[in-house]
Amino acid sequence: MTVDSSDTSPTHRSPPVILPSSAAGKLVDWFAGHRKIVVAFSGGVDSSVVLAAALRSVAERNVAQRSVAESVVAVTARSPSVAAWQITQAESIVKQLAATHHIIRTDEVESAAYRANDSSRCFHCKSTLYESLEHWCRIQGIEDATIVSGTNADDLGDYRPGIAAGDAAGVQKPLADLGFGKATVREIASLFQLSNHDLPASPCLASRIAYGVAVTPQRLRQVEEAEDFLREMGLETVRVRVHEGDLARIEVPIVHLTMLTDEKVRSRLTRRFVELGFRYITMDLQGFASGSMNRKLVSLHNHAADVVNQPTVVPTDIVSIGPPRMIRRETQ
Repeated sequence: MTVDSSDTSPTHRSPPVILPSSAAGKLVDWFAGHRKIVVAFSGGVDSSVVLAAALRSVAERNVAQRSVAESVVAVTARSPSVAAWQITQAESIVKQLAATHHIIRTDEVESAAYRANDSSRCFHCKSTLYESLEHWCRIQGIEDATIVSGTNADDLGDYRPGIAAGDAAGVQKPLADLGFGKATVREIASLFQLSNHDLPASPCLASRIAYGVAVTPQRLRQVEEAEDFLREMGLETVRVRVHEGDLARIEVPIVHLTMLTDEKVRSRLTRRFVELGFRYITMDLQGFASGSMNRKLVSLHNHAADVVNQPTVVPTDIVSIGPPRMIRRETQ
């Protein structure tokens, strides 16, 4: 883990007044009693809200302006699995909040367990992140700092092994503790007038690679450039999923599917994706779905839970868009 030179210690501006009874007020109050706060900061709306609330909490204690900058620090990880535009977004948010910001380099791609890309990939990634944060805190002489993440209550209902890594490292998750899901987080972000309050979520680039397909710097760069290309075409919400055999599965909101079938667009897209190394370029007719790579894990879990003598379910030969029709066949 190395530390970049991007370290800012600005003069903190006075925050707006927050009603104690509001969700925002409860979040600000959560930080009371925490003298030194390190925010694992991705630049997304969740960690941005956490950072903003922490800054307001310290400021409301009538702490000197310089002490505010020293008491709350945002730390962002830079690695091949983080898109360049996300680093730029993180820098933009900390500038808006006048927060102290450090960027550290993490080396999760060097881990064989991470590259193997099994269902515990996120655990290995977050373990590396939090180990790097703890190491950074030791270098800074702030071992007693409270490390917090932007994990929200909705995340607890999804398959998120990275949360377990945070729990093991003692990382706090104020949004989840307060029961705040994504909708509440966005409301708070809007109240705080954060510029990213309505931006769609964008997990790390490795989440685009199908389980079992090795995560390499080359594949991560391939995904980043493919998604950048689609954004340049005007598609804000997009995922390029990578499957075995250099297959790209493009996910966009259903309302934008017809755009990709336009002959000129299709030709341009195909040419660019072939240049990036994809042999097969496909479009998911189900549209964009956050966390769609986890469908396989859910399927495997459900299959393992089946009772041996349950009726076997097999698909018919009728092809349809959406969930396949099924028939039941009694086991022999």
